[in-house]
Amino acid sequence: MKAGARALGVAESFADADDRSVLCGAVVRADRTADGFVFGSCAVGGTDATDAIESLYADLGREDVQHLLLAGIAPAWFNVVDLRSLATAVGRPVLSVSFESSPGLEPALREQFSGAALDRRLRTYRAQPPRRRLSVGGDDVFVRAVGVDDERAESIVRAHTAEGGRPEPVRVARLAARAARRFRADAGF
Repeated sequence: MKAGARALGVAESFADADDRSVLCGAVVRADRTADGFVFGSCAVGGTDATDAIESLYADLGREDVQHLLLAGIAPAWFNVVDLRSLATAVGRPVLSVSFESSPGLEPALREQFSGAALDRRLRTYRAQPPRRRLSVGGDDVFVRAVGVDDERAESIVRAHTAEGGRPEPVRVARLAARAARRFRADAGF
């Protein structure tokens, strides 16, 4: 992948008392250069994460972004992202990268939700591609990809990961989201 290839990394941050999670989109080139930021929010425990991430991409207005890398599939306390819908909306491949082995979200969703709220999340979650384990820099990550095959997904994750298992666009977005959340809390927003 060329050094100037750009990814939009998306991560979020919220505190226990928050009803909105801060989303950050960080444009980071494959050579690890940060090249732009955009901020938004989604409801903690809501169902608006897909739309919120789509809005981040639209607000950014960057046609040079080649793919999106998301920190997980369920930001803001189980606000499940529909990767397929998002990829269609932005016209770019979308990869969700998680960092821990797990049996999946279904057991946790069943613990936290019931009725229509559970059914909606399960429907969205089950419609997503399966996770695939990938060893990057000595760490295992778990990748779901829409819009690219497994080989290309692996190439994208590796190209954007300097060391360890966290792709740089996601790492930078997470740091910025945390800083923005702290600023918001300190400023009383």
